[in-house]
Amino acid sequence: MNKLAVVLYKSQAAVIADRDGEKYIIKFCTQSATSTGKKAVYGEQKVREKDVVLLHQGPCSSLETVLDFSDSELQNQIDETYELLQSDISTATAPLSICELAEYARGSFDADSSWAFYSAVLSNSHFVLNAEEFKNGKIIFTPRTQSEIDAINKKNYEKEHEAEIHSAFITRLKNKKLDLPDDAKYMGEVEAFALCKTDKCKVMQEAGISLTIEKAHKLLIDTGIWDITKNPYPTRFGFSFDSAKEQLGSMPEEERLEVPGTAYAIDSEDSADPDDAVAFDGEYLWVHIADPASSVAPDSKIDIAARNRGTTLYIPEGTSRMLSESCLEDYALGLKTACRALSFRIKLDDESQIEDCAVFKTKINVKRLTYKNAEENKESSELKPFFEIAEKNKERREKAGAVTIQMPEVSITVNRETKKVTVQEDVKYSSNDMVAELMILAGEGAACFAFKNQIPFPYVSQESPEFPDNLPGGWAGQFARVKCMRRRSVGITPAPHAGLGVSFYSQVTSPLRRYGDLIAHEQLRAFLAGHRLMTKDEMLEKVSAGDEASVAARKASRFSETHWKLIYLLQNPDNVFDGYCIDKRGTDALFLIPSIDMQATIKNCDDVNLNDKIELKVSDVDIPNQKVLFHR
Repeated sequence: MNKLAVVLYKSQAAVIADRDGEKYIIKFCTQSATSTGKKAVYGEQKVREKDVVLLHQGPCSSLETVLDFSDSELQNQIDETYELLQSDISTATAPLSICELAEYARGSFDADSSWAFYSAVLSNSHFVLNAEEFKNGKIIFTPRTQSEIDAINKKNYEKEHEAEIHSAFITRLKNKKLDLPDDAKYMGEVEAFALCKTDKCKVMQEAGISLTIEKAHKLLIDTGIWDITKNPYPTRFGFSFDSAKEQLGSMPEEERLEVPGTAYAIDSEDSADPDDAVAFDGEYLWVHIADPASSVAPDSKIDIAARNRGTTLYIPEGTSRMLSESCLEDYALGLKTACRALSFRIKLDDESQIEDCAVFKTKINVKRLTYKNAEENKESSELKPFFEIAEKNKERREKAGAVTIQMPEVSITVNRETKKVTVQEDVKYSSNDMVAELMILAGEGAACFAFKNQIPFPYVSQESPEFPDNLPGGWAGQFARVKCMRRRSVGITPAPHAGLGVSFYSQVTSPLRRYGDLIAHEQLRAFLAGHRLMTKDEMLEKVSAGDEASVAARKASRFSETHWKLIYLLQNPDNVFDGYCIDKRGTDALFLIPSIDMQATIKNCDDVNLNDKIELKVSDVDIPNQKVLFHR
């Protein structure tokens, strides 16, 4: 570079004052002159050639001349150049050097005007500096398209008139008449507040709207930002709609006991993650459970991710799995015949008391059945023993005070494209109860095994309920029982589970979808291998964190189900529902609607007694507040 060449140094103009070996001495302005008469201050700096970008080879008259150059016609000349380039398709989007651009605009490119011209082009919306070329020491500009220019001009206008534009938006917001899609960008703050991602919302305050998530939800619906079907609840409770991404990989090779015969994985027709199978060899009941803990170590990345989720989230729109979707093929039981499991071999006495429970890593052969299949074949030689064991176990538990509650359950499905909602009462078979009983035996057996071997373990307990002496029958009686039940407790100290009527209990049958079950499996596998066990404190910390997350997941699921039930009611406004009186509160009555598993309070029901049936229709549905009014 020549002496008095004009260069760019840290986005400002400089002039080559001299050369010192391989470095250049540049002169640049460190402080501009002020309107009060304070003179400009200049400094010098040694730089490498790669530290500057050559603007003009020079020579210029002086740095002061370069910085002071001014021409009011520069922007007009640049605008006219853009119009000229656009008139020919070959130049409309072709890159130009700063020298070529100056020759188009001014007829020549001289050193004294180079900085002023460069600055003018840089600030002009018609051209964009090529950043990659600039890094390589080249100053190349490219004409922008008209749409790009319009976007820049709009952005500049909005910046210049920010207060005026914002005020007009707030007025439209108050009137619930937004200019969409343009106004959508201003509503991000409201969305974040409605999704519990922030506890502040200046936009709502300015519009005079109360700061509640329900008000924000309603505002987003009223203004058309959200469709009324939008389900915010998983996000509000901190859950993703996507399944876990952490991959388990293939199941590791290890020594396993080969269990002969066939195990039956009995589940609902739409189950995609079967994680248990049962077998009976004439002496032992085998409860085989999926074995993801073979690949998940305590405090591994997968374990921590599962702990943060707590459980698989089931909502009407779909499933957000605690463990990755891809793991099901290798770890679920029954998706293929040959499976590997963590198995509980249970020896029962004549009263269905557990005499012994042993735990094995196994290889098994699995056959899938639906509950309906199992019901149809309940008298077969293969399945009959399961029903007999289940019946005896139920009798044993009921003698010990187990509480059986039968409230309605429904399945909710949502068409992802049309948002059409279907609500159907679940069909219950005795095979559902049979499988549930065998899973209780597995949980009880695992708890006994852990206690016997002094293994720190996650136990589930529940205090005894206190029922009134005159419990009614029917739905009203079932509801009364629900109100009397105590909350379950998860901890490391074994205690009775009064609701189930067992002295010890743990949950071990769903490690693919419950973190408590997964960590129980991790501990059992460590014991079987003779490895270090988690201490009681470590176990308690992990169990508590997982249980807290699972509670949040259950809330997200429950609120989501209610949301879609309300959408269903909006989509079917003329439906008539059978309601059964389950409680009286003065002249008001609480009704259970089994077909949609909802409850409704109706006023002035002096003429209604417990378990009486009446017909109900919907009067009003409030989506943001999750409220619905029914009338007779």
